[in-house]
Amino acid sequence: MLRRADWTPSLADLGEAARRSRRELTVVGIVVVWIILGAGLDSAAGIWRQRLVGLLTWSLLIAILSRQPRTVRAQVAVVIVIATCVEYMASPLLGLYTYRLHNVPSYVPPGHGLVYLAALNIGRSALAARLRLPLLTFALVVCGAWAFWGAVLAPRQDLLGAFMYLFLVRFILIGRQPLVYAGCFLVCSYLEIIGTSAGAWAWAVHDPTGAVGIGNPPSGIPGGYCFLDAYGLMLAPRVLELFDRRPFALPRLRPLPDEV
Repeated sequence: MLRRADWTPSLADLGEAARRSRRELTVVGIVVVWIILGAGLDSAAGIWRQRLVGLLTWSLLIAILSRQPRTVRAQVAVVIVIATCVEYMASPLLGLYTYRLHNVPSYVPPGHGLVYLAALNIGRSALAARLRLPLLTFALVVCGAWAFWGAVLAPRQDLLGAFMYLFLVRFILIGRQPLVYAGCFLVCSYLEIIGTSAGAWAWAVHDPTGAVGIGNPPSGIPGGYCFLDAYGLMLAPRVLELFDRRPFALPRLRPLPDEV
């Protein structure tokens, strides 16, 4: 049975949860700030400034990962590999969206790593655990309302967003890490709104068949990002197992003293 405290925890409980979540919230704050700074730096920039943003994004990602457990580093590596393949298929090949310079910017692969880290840290924070029901409900209701508006009321119809919202519902309701997926909704929605508003990329009006309208950005696009998160969580242990079997595994991927 649900208790009122599950929906409206006391300020003291929230303060304690926030105190215990300082490390996770710091990572989230860094990513949130860098998204808007990176979008600003890339705005109206040429290819070399865009590459500089990519270098800075890689540097930031590596700096954060240096303080993360090897399991998280493996998860991020899996997400980056899969996301980069998806990027080249979805943008240059299918034309679902187009980046400002008609390329896949160098900041995109590490950017996916940062977005995953932010969602993961939200989902695994004590604060998210304390706000579990409100957070999950917020993600489902807000994204659902956005999807309904895009599919039925928006001047530019967004059927893709409504379809992708169904995946978000699936991951939150029956996924193994629902708080991570709710965090994915928060971070990815923020990323897509900032990126499209700054002109870093723009979504096509419809899919390649011309039958499915697409918003800019699509409302339920976090549902697509959830697949990346799920594969990162699922495949990382297998990747680590492969590395552990190899006598010449990279030293950085061997267990840290506190992980043995």
